[in-house]
Amino acid sequence: MIISEIEGKIWLDGAFCDWKEANIHVLTHTLHYGTGVFEGVRAYKTDTGTCIFRLQDHTKRLFQSASLIGMDIPYSHEDLMSIQKESVKVNNLDNAYIRPICFYGNEGMGLRADNLKVHVAVASWDWGPYLGADKITNGIKVKISKFPKRDPEAMLYKAKATGNYLNSMLALTDALKSGYDEALILGSDDTINEGSGENIFLVKNNKLITPDLITVLDGITRKTVIDLAKDLNLETEERKIQTQEVFECDEAFFTGTAAEVTPIIQVNDHSISNGNPGPITKKLQNSYFDLIHGKISKYNNWLSLV
Repeated sequence: MIISEIEGKIWLDGAFCDWKEANIHVLTHTLHYGTGVFEGVRAYKTDTGTCIFRLQDHTKRLFQSASLIGMDIPYSHEDLMSIQKESVKVNNLDNAYIRPICFYGNEGMGLRADNLKVHVAVASWDWGPYLGADKITNGIKVKISKFPKRDPEAMLYKAKATGNYLNSMLALTDALKSGYDEALILGSDDTINEGSGENIFLVKNNKLITPDLITVLDGITRKTVIDLAKDLNLETEERKIQTQEVFECDEAFFTGTAAEVTPIIQVNDHSISNGNPGPITKKLQNSYFDLIHGKISKYNNWLSLV
């Protein structure tokens, strides 16, 4: 999919415009310095209509990210939730990936941002499984990245900020060049962090293990899976994970709004779960898909009808 060739509408600074007309200046501050915040949100077709999954939580995190980098978004939570719904409507989407982004403009150049305007855009399009339909069914191969390692003092990992993803891009590029589907990024202490854009879970002795929230994003899908695990009487332990534990686990999977629940069947040259998605992974994946399509009534409050 070539993003620039999509036909549709993008909301930019107060109004919808044609997809190809949603342009910014080459001297836009965020382009040069990575000073933006964004969210990845999904909408799914349900029996009652298209619903956005955990819209309130995603929008809340967007504002939290902006606050962490000192950015004041010139719209309210309610405004941006309404705009995201309208974006799906305007583009006539049954299923959608939604990308709200807030960024500094080209009102000035240099590191200071106190003299800049905050711009806001929302785009929506039909985007299938992030890593591919076959991968979400059959699993992916992951390379542990040797660079760049994350340090808790180095970046604002609780912020979903554009600049944070340079490291992720470098790690993913290295993994793809090496013949893998994704990267697994380490902390400066060589413990497991997350994928390039996903949280990771291991399964060992019928227990889920996932890194604690020191240098990983507080993923909304991560939190959802922890709740679903409770429904299946599975305990989740949040702690530091040593690299060797990945090779000794029974199962592993990634979670994320884009990646949803994606099985991991190989790490480096080591096979996980005999090279197949594990049974607990599949149970959680099935529960997640049921939830987002409105088939688990106790979680329907997380679905915002478009």
